[in-house]
Amino acid sequence: MVELDHEFSSATPTEEKWQAILDLERLIPCVEGGRVLERTGPESVRAEIKVRMGAMSLTYTGTVAITEHDDANHRAVMQVKSREAGGQGHANANVEFALADGGGNIHTAAQITGKAASMGEGVAANVLDALIKDFTTKLAAL
Repeated sequence: MVELDHEFSSATPTEEKWQAILDLERLIPCVEGGRVLERTGPESVRAEIKVRMGAMSLTYTGTVAITEHDDANHRAVMQVKSREAGGQGHANANVEFALADGGGNIHTAAQITGKAASMGEGVAANVLDALIKDFTTKLAAL
């Protein structure tokens, strides 16, 4: 299990940022290599992400669903469940967003198996950390 916390700053009003987070079709492309394949429900999508880990490139396909959201406190939890294309591995995560004036926090708890995990927990954590840092930059600009 890899757990990471990231803070971000944003000049965008909290309510606008909140609406962007709840709009998965807008949010997922903010993740490097991420794209929505189809909407599967009012708060869920099927998505794909292509991740580079050193010389290896991995593709994961699965679902992203908003499992909790508290509009009054601008807090949401998303569940990611994905499988490695052509492999036995998976990448699952719970991602919690907590917004405040001027930015917010993202807490990620991820479980990664298969080829990505075989490179070592440190490598997987570093790649995930870099992905989330890039994501927060793009999120701040939404």
